[in-house]
Amino acid sequence: MPRGKSPDVVVIGAGVIGAACAYYAARSGLTVTVIDRGPVAGGTTGAGEGNLLVSDKGPGPELELALLSATLWRELAELLPPDIEFEAKGGLVVASDGPGLTALRGFAAAQSDSGVTTTDVPAGSLRELEPHLAADLPGAVHYPQDAQVQPALAAAHLLRASGADVRLGEDVTAVLTGTSGQIRGVRTESGELHAPFVVNAAGTWGGSVAEMAGVLLPVLPRRGFVLVTEPLPRLVRHKVYAADYVADVASGSAALQTSAVVEGTPAGPVLIGASRERIGFDRSLAVEVLRRLAAQATTLFPVLAGVRAMRAYAGFRPYLPDHLPAVGHDPRVPGLLHACGHEGAGIGLAPATGLLIAAALTGGEAPMKTDPFAPNRFQDTL
Repeated sequence: MPRGKSPDVVVIGAGVIGAACAYYAARSGLTVTVIDRGPVAGGTTGAGEGNLLVSDKGPGPELELALLSATLWRELAELLPPDIEFEAKGGLVVASDGPGLTALRGFAAAQSDSGVTTTDVPAGSLRELEPHLAADLPGAVHYPQDAQVQPALAAAHLLRASGADVRLGEDVTAVLTGTSGQIRGVRTESGELHAPFVVNAAGTWGGSVAEMAGVLLPVLPRRGFVLVTEPLPRLVRHKVYAADYVADVASGSAALQTSAVVEGTPAGPVLIGASRERIGFDRSLAVEVLRRLAAQATTLFPVLAGVRAMRAYAGFRPYLPDHLPAVGHDPRVPGLLHACGHEGAGIGLAPATGLLIAAALTGGEAPMKTDPFAPNRFQDTL
């Protein structure tokens, strides 16, 4: 779209959620401008592992969103360049003891009733799937629908495929509204950009964008670290994590939680997570957190004990109190839509989120119920 012409919609945020919103909005015939104060994938997306998971979600609206996204990611993998590194590798959730295995099997049975494909893996079969797993584990559940992408490249290629006008390094300083309170665009350091719709896809900063429009969206940062090893032969075939990870994802605690998540990458390094804590936007290197992650990873994969960790990085998940994202029209401000608050699942949930936003923008039929994601479910205007 030529500069100087007003778009149909402005998307704030050039992470994978904003990119997916731009992509599906453009496919619906709308002209789109994407604005970000930093680079593409400069926030949560760039600090993610690229998880596309159904395995960590119990029955409910988030799982429904994840299953739709799993289908859409496979479609996108056929359309986008191969360097998004889409891998339909499957997930393996491992129990540490007998009671944990019983609980995991019960969780998987409930997921199966909701459309998730699961396979019970007894102890004697674990090493057929993962030859380097510890020998004393009682069993696991295999999830073939789990997959992975390289998140920054996926966001970049979605944006490119959208054909949107992408404006990077440009901070949104105000959300503009008309005399009746309806959206009329945004103001940036470069001036005003008028549009009848604005999509808040600002991730961890989604609450700040909402506040500019005069509404409350209680998005908080939840910090996490990832350890990156030296390049290795493919030691880890699947996304492998301890069953405790599911409970950590669902927890609302602000305290530090760590549970082993281990996966290989096409480039060779092994990625090791995951930690969670709510301590604001503190990026300080937490050595004790990294020690805990390394210890938990080597408990699952003893072979990693002799491997060098080359670096570590931190990111912030956009957390909402009920662990569901805000997706769709905000009835408090006509023309304002939200697509944020996905916590650690944003990369996996991006395509379905973009599809829901496009349906809301065009008045089309949504592929699933959106009431659980209503942005105004927390509180009225400020």
